[in-house]
Amino acid sequence: METTQISPRDFRAALGRFASGVTVVTVPNESERAGVRGVTANAFLSVSLSPPLVLVSIDKKARAHAPLMSAERYGVSILAEDQGPLSNHFAGFDDTVTPVFTELEGLALIGGAVAHLICRVVDRHEAGDHTLFIGEVGALRTSDEAPLLYFRGQYGKFV
Repeated sequence: METTQISPRDFRAALGRFASGVTVVTVPNESERAGVRGVTANAFLSVSLSPPLVLVSIDKKARAHAPLMSAERYGVSILAEDQGPLSNHFAGFDDTVTPVFTELEGLALIGGAVAHLICRVVDRHEAGDHTLFIGEVGALRTSDEAPLLYFRGQYGKFV
């Protein structure tokens, strides 16, 4: 079988055509002023309903990667349509935003998000330049707000 060389830029452009939601993954980190480290992730998916499992893919260069590697639990906040600035903040693009946190089961989550999940790490898999973190959802809460969408490098919303 012939292999075609695919550039990271072309690969990102192709996958950017897959519309997704946007999450912020949070993990306790005592070295942070707020005691929490967060990272924006749109590579997030449901793995299983029974048991309830989710997967998030985190770049090994992300500042939240090391704390996640040693964490027993992490939080996932599914962002609301007006939370693009928070997504940019946790992606490392905007340090002028001050996040407002809420708490569930002792973990910090993003206030105002449309859903919060508390996950117990059940597995980690290295996958190229990322690590896949599989978590069993032990607690959650939801709202009826509209989600933040991401498509071709831009934020959007339901019309």
